[in-house]
Amino acid sequence: MDYDLITIGGGIAGATLGRALAEHGARVLIVERETRFRDRVRGETVHPWGVAEARALGIADLLLDTCGQEVRWWRSSTASAPEIQERDLIATTPARAGELTFHHPAMQETLLHAAAEAGAEVRRGVRVVGLTPGTQPSVSIQAEGAAPETFSARLVVGADGRTSRARGWSDFAVNRDPERLVVAGLLLAGVRLPTDGVRVVSNAAVGQFALFFPLRDGRHRAYFAYRRTGAPRHLSGRRHVGDFLAACVEAGADPAWFTDAEAIGPLAAFEGADSWVDHPYSGGVALVGDAAAACDPSWGCGLSLTLRDVRTLRDHMLASDDWDAAGQIYAAEHDRYYAALHRLEHWRTALFEIGPEADSRRARVIPRLATAAPGGIPDLVGLGPDGPSDEATLCHFS
Repeated sequence: MDYDLITIGGGIAGATLGRALAEHGARVLIVERETRFRDRVRGETVHPWGVAEARALGIADLLLDTCGQEVRWWRSSTASAPEIQERDLIATTPARAGELTFHHPAMQETLLHAAAEAGAEVRRGVRVVGLTPGTQPSVSIQAEGAAPETFSARLVVGADGRTSRARGWSDFAVNRDPERLVVAGLLLAGVRLPTDGVRVVSNAAVGQFALFFPLRDGRHRAYFAYRRTGAPRHLSGRRHVGDFLAACVEAGADPAWFTDAEAIGPLAAFEGADSWVDHPYSGGVALVGDAAAACDPSWGCGLSLTLRDVRTLRDHMLASDDWDAAGQIYAAEHDRYYAALHRLEHWRTALFEIGPEADSRRARVIPRLATAAPGGIPDLVGLGPDGPSDEATLCHFS
């Protein structure tokens, strides 16, 4: 075999896993098609339960030292309860951690450089043009103007996102939720908000909420999530920046926050419905991150889930020489924790349905959530899939 591990994709999943295995002497090839990472609307926050995974993988301090910051406070308000509710994440989460936020391209460059320093071979500016699963899986790559090259490995990891080609080449069946929320995102400078906390505003009765995550250098990544009703909203493209800011105000943002705000990145909107595969390992190919399960970005769990995937797969690969067995165990564990997260997000999303029946549900559910004991209700930020998601928990939402 040419390599022990080949990762298709050099983002947070591929680079982190490649670095972890290279540090333990594995021969690693990371294939990344982009020669320079560009700003796109992507996740730029890791919840405290994901920070615990980042620490276990040895990248939390690396990101804090280079491109990230820890955000201690989670501040939220609703149309029905406009008084700000403030949560100290470090004091109230098992990880004793705040949100870890960073600019996505800077994070990718940092982790890919760290993987190369650990001994992984990194090939950038090349495309993966084929993948053959099997007892000795192989990957074909092609640089611009060159003939394809094929390399074999003990294990191939598809870390190539929600439109994963590795997934298709390996014949994984994709499951998809029906349409739920739509999410638009924009990078802003000059927002008049404190940089020590996440700010969330919501108007559940009309199915809308907005989130503002502080990044380094006084910037904020803003997201607006909404139920699709009536005429379509146009929230992609720079000419719709004004519409995006107006939508955030509809959800409860103060117009004064945007007095000096300037859009410094692209504006794009995405469907929030989950897509996933069952048992993301077969024939020497493991899927991680969005390739395995792309969860609704409205709830900000995507990067935390990716790090859970990487840490779980890494642990089992390092614990055994039988990497086929390690892949099978990883896939079984992934099915369990992703199913729990999926249930929790589905229940939260139901609170943003629109209509009389939804209004009645909120009137019952929200008081129960407010009075429930700590740890007794879903906490997507602090606990993620490790929080309760059984039938007793469901009673809080019905």
